[in-house]
Amino acid sequence: MARYDGPKCRVCRREGGKLFLKGDRCYTDKCAYERRPYAPGQHGRGRVKMSDYAVMLREKQKVRRMYGVLENQFRLYFQEADRKKGVTGHNLLALLEQRLDNVIYRMGFANSRDQARQLVRHGIFSLNGRRVNIPSMQVKPGDTVLVREESRKVPVIQEAQQVIARRGCPDWLEVDGENFKGVVKATPRREDIQHPINEQLIVELYSK
Repeated sequence: MARYDGPKCRVCRREGGKLFLKGDRCYTDKCAYERRPYAPGQHGRGRVKMSDYAVMLREKQKVRRMYGVLENQFRLYFQEADRKKGVTGHNLLALLEQRLDNVIYRMGFANSRDQARQLVRHGIFSLNGRRVNIPSMQVKPGDTVLVREESRKVPVIQEAQQVIARRGCPDWLEVDGENFKGVVKATPRREDIQHPINEQLIVELYSK
């Protein structure tokens, strides 16, 4: 199935929570979910009793849409998380957080994950001194992300850096805004991910 390119705020309303798909707008009063915190459509305000399976499916869809990952990609992430030692749900979230596009968003070099993905595809960033254009690349502790010198005046990057002070940068990353550089200090832990995610529901869904 192709990637969804419709109204992003509609997705947040459908999943019943903020997915921060529109960058800085999600932190303001203009956020559509703040204005209408119910599902879209004429029956959006109606009460719907969801089955246990539907609850698990909605949680999976929420996380998948938050990180901008297609269904097959998400399943592969789950299989890799299941093979690794530790708690499968925590491993899954760590793998998603370590995607290059997410790291760039977290560092404040893009206003949203979608925007970060587009900037990576245009070759604006380098990873450990090498130009990269694959948003799904996995970063590791010690990796250095740098905005290439010829791209540092791109308006969206300068705007994003002004926003990072509002949403904050996670402890597992270190950012040097003056030099347009970020360093991955450690593997993200579960407590570093502040979004209201119940990863156990996803594990139960794929375990059926």
